[in-house]
Amino acid sequence: MALVSAKEMLTKAKAGKYAVGQFNINNLEWTKSILLTAQELQSPVILGVSEGAGKYMCGYKTIVGMVKGMIEELNITVPVALHLDHGSFEGAKACINAGFSSIMFDGSHYPIEENIAKTTQLVNACDILGISLEAEVGSIGGEEDGVVGAGECADPAECKAVADLGVTMLAAGIGNIHGKYPENWAGLSFETLDAIQKETGDMPLVLHGGTGIPEDMIKKAISLGVAKINVNTECQLSFADATRKYVEAGKDLEGKGFDPRKLLAPGAEAIKATVKEKMELFGSVGKA
Repeated sequence: MALVSAKEMLTKAKAGKYAVGQFNINNLEWTKSILLTAQELQSPVILGVSEGAGKYMCGYKTIVGMVKGMIEELNITVPVALHLDHGSFEGAKACINAGFSSIMFDGSHYPIEENIAKTTQLVNACDILGISLEAEVGSIGGEEDGVVGAGECADPAECKAVADLGVTMLAAGIGNIHGKYPENWAGLSFETLDAIQKETGDMPLVLHGGTGIPEDMIKKAISLGVAKINVNTECQLSFADATRKYVEAGKDLEGKGFDPRKLLAPGAEAIKATVKEKMELFGSVGKA
């Protein structure tokens, strides 16, 4: 199956009261683990790529080639979208040219007028090419590729203004953050989320910072229109922990050093377990 836009999978998810998981990829092992788990569970999936990860993996064209090759070689038949995560305006254009099937333009740090102007330009390009487009209003807390947000809640009226441009999905700040949540975190603002859904109608909403949000909050967010949930930190932590334990156990030394394939295997299995847990929580299992 070829890469697909995220539009159809998210439209179905919002109507069906479940969410599709976006799992960020950072290397071949992560990508393979996520694709195999999605296929096993018959779940649609979105592979997220930050601009930093894009540079690390040798550029967007390399990533497109790797993902397309894996889909073919692994006989992946579930819908897969390759999505730029928190992209700049220039990064979004680069990913369009490289062959991504979905992009996010994060204009939340601009004044709303500039956010709207830049998003409008990308809406026109994405419409012509059949690429899904995610926009953001109200910054997500924490840090993403050097962009730091305090986690303020979005203005529902501004959300409507951006949604009306014709974007596919909307990420709105509702008190969520990237990375680990602090002990004094106030939780998600469901009042804000409810107001945003009322203003944006059938528009699929996106919840960033899916790691560490309690299950009851996840389920309530889905009931209020969230159709895409991003997970990255939890995969990073599970991968790192499994790899660390393998190294500390002193396995595979044999006087020659570590075999990199064996070294990364525990982390890859940990990624599978994390993705499976999240797909089950989000309700996307069997929805391919």
